[in-house]
Amino acid sequence: MKKISELTDFYYKSLFPTLEKLEKDRKNLSHRIVMAGIILTFIALVIAYILGSFFEFIVAGYIILGSLIYRFLVHDYTHEFKLSVIKPLIHAIDNSLDYSPSLHISQHLFEHSNLFSKPDRVRGNDYVKGMIDGIRIEFSDIHAEKKTQNSKGKDNWVTLFQGLYIVAEFNKNFSSQTVVLPDSAQSTFGNLIGHWLQSNNGARDELVKMDNPKFEEEFVVYSGDQIEARYILSHSLMEKLLSFRNKSNHPIHVSFKANHIYMAISYNKDLFEPSIFRSLLEYKVAMEYVKTLHLAVGIVEELKLNQKLWSKR
Repeated sequence: MKKISELTDFYYKSLFPTLEKLEKDRKNLSHRIVMAGIILTFIALVIAYILGSFFEFIVAGYIILGSLIYRFLVHDYTHEFKLSVIKPLIHAIDNSLDYSPSLHISQHLFEHSNLFSKPDRVRGNDYVKGMIDGIRIEFSDIHAEKKTQNSKGKDNWVTLFQGLYIVAEFNKNFSSQTVVLPDSAQSTFGNLIGHWLQSNNGARDELVKMDNPKFEEEFVVYSGDQIEARYILSHSLMEKLLSFRNKSNHPIHVSFKANHIYMAISYNKDLFEPSIFRSLLEYKVAMEYVKTLHLAVGIVEELKLNQKLWSKR
């Protein structure tokens, strides 16, 4: 797989004419958005002054209308950016990968991992699928939500997960499921209380204690089979998951089930949306796209999914 430096060179050299055109479009678009915001704000203030009340409804209408106007204004630019920049970047990593900007990983695959509670709504975009080193992989942005009701009976949507969701095959079929979650309990409540909370998590299988202190600081492991979990999470794989966590610099959830690995990396934003108020030629902006794509596709190489790492010895 190409290195990050090679993809960065491709971004600036091969895509530069496209980026220059998009940069002009971006500047015009940002100006139109600002002007639309000023006009909408003026109209909202006039309505508020005339009515003298209904402040909550005016604010709600302002937010909803502003959001609709923003989406309308950025739609064409976003579509052009994804087809002109993100798609070529993906093909630069591997030309066999398919990219669909408007699709996402199915709700079935999201639920099958058992990493999160069952969502009532799953949205997403930027779906990529294909073969890397003989391993089938697919990933997309995902926003999974659950519907709740407040004390007044009003519906609220609570985010279960938002970020990059990756599904890949590997060379072994497991009889039980093993999940690796961020260790929020011990980091929040300390070792004693945190361990008690982990051990009494009724929604999960048995707690599995690992013999890697650094891994234990970052993650908590649950499995239906203690022995199998330790075969899966060898010293080598624990080090690789730690490395992957450090590279992503975001919380990650991992599930080993049947012959698949599911990985959810929390970002709390759409990863491949174009920058509107920052230049596409800015190095930091470019690297966000390059590094995220490299990270997603690189899971095969990083975790060596095409090798038999989980064979019993």
